[in-house]
Amino acid sequence: MADRVVCVDVGSTWTKAALVDLDAAELVATAAHETTLATDVLDGVAGCRSALGDERSPVLVCSSAGGGLRIAVLGNEELVTAEAGRRVALSSGGKVVHVAALASGDDPMPALVESRPDVVLLVGGTDGGNAEVLLAGARALAGWAGPVVVAGNAEVRADVERLLAGVPHVVADNVMPRIGVLEPASARAAVRQVFLSHVIGGKELSRGDAFARLVRGATPDVVLAGIELLAAGAGVDVAVVDVGGATTDVHSVVRLDPEDASLGRDVVAPTPVTRTVEGDLGMRWSAVTTAEAGAAAGLCEADLLAAAQQRQDDPAWPGGDGADLALARAATVLAVRRHAGRSRVVVSPEGRVVERSGTDLREVDVLVGSGGVLRHAAPTDAQAVLGAATGTDPEGWQYPRSPRLVVDHDYVLAAVGLLAENHPSVALALGGRRLLEA
Repeated sequence: MADRVVCVDVGSTWTKAALVDLDAAELVATAAHETTLATDVLDGVAGCRSALGDERSPVLVCSSAGGGLRIAVLGNEELVTAEAGRRVALSSGGKVVHVAALASGDDPMPALVESRPDVVLLVGGTDGGNAEVLLAGARALAGWAGPVVVAGNAEVRADVERLLAGVPHVVADNVMPRIGVLEPASARAAVRQVFLSHVIGGKELSRGDAFARLVRGATPDVVLAGIELLAAGAGVDVAVVDVGGATTDVHSVVRLDPEDASLGRDVVAPTPVTRTVEGDLGMRWSAVTTAEAGAAAGLCEADLLAAAQQRQDDPAWPGGDGADLALARAATVLAVRRHAGRSRVVVSPEGRVVERSGTDLREVDVLVGSGGVLRHAAPTDAQAVLGAATGTDPEGWQYPRSPRLVVDHDYVLAAVGLLAENHPSVALALGGRRLLEA
């Protein structure tokens, strides 16, 4: 038998598996099983393995079960340092449930406790800059029970570690070592480490430690790692829109224009790797807010609200009809808008200048659609949903102008991400054939 591996994505509702032939760098088969949260998530993994007819090959797992990874960010001011931390948290595969700014003067802890994060990301100060910011954050967290990732002013690292002596914590490099420079890689790796060592086991998804030993990372982080590999290996810009039941996520890897890679008066410098999570846009649990936001933006009719309410009241609603496609279109366009931002001409003291927000997706080469609604739609319908978030926009939204549109029918994105670390050539070949060249 050829050398094979089973790549598994354990979601809150469905567990998806892909059997990959490592020698041929090809997908052999796929399977899905309802996630078995009521018993042990490994039961669902075993069900997938049985359906694949392979119960011997090694297993690589990513997971967003049990609500995924919940991250709170504690920084100085929301528009700069805390915003930098928020971007790191999102790129690490977590859902940012709270951002606290110490500069407000309010006690950050009550709201932070209420947000129930799995991990707190503590940021603040450039290296050698304001030391009190990070120290104040550490003092506030001195009695915190959960894990903390510290990614602020490196010169006060020893003092911060003393303040957090009784708190599980990991120290990473500063996310903003200098004004105008955002370096998320170290903090992103630290969040991944905390997720694997503290969060997976703490969610009690499995009876023993076998599941925790199999998991390589949070699903969004693994998917983003796969996209990074594909973009770098093929020399292209890639964006992914994942339309889910509760959220719509957008991942992008783009080559930055050097003129844009600087810090404005109140914004954080752009990064080539970006992820955004829209918690009010989805097909079931957030269907009503999707319909409301879509109608307000002129993307769907107001009468879609009744169908959306039906789906939100009964998340198991089978769907697959025109209402589902309308919701998917609204969620896709709104999520891409929020991720990509706008390009507008404004009048400043320097004269007329182009002001940009978000991640400019106009030069994206490949736009990949993910999520059940797109996988199960007719090809022309799926293309129409994705195509609604492309082209030159008169309002200045920085949509991908003319990308190749691809739907990830076979859950290849998660498999590519899981294979990226130890089998990068296999991951690149598999993803290239199934996604970039589709």
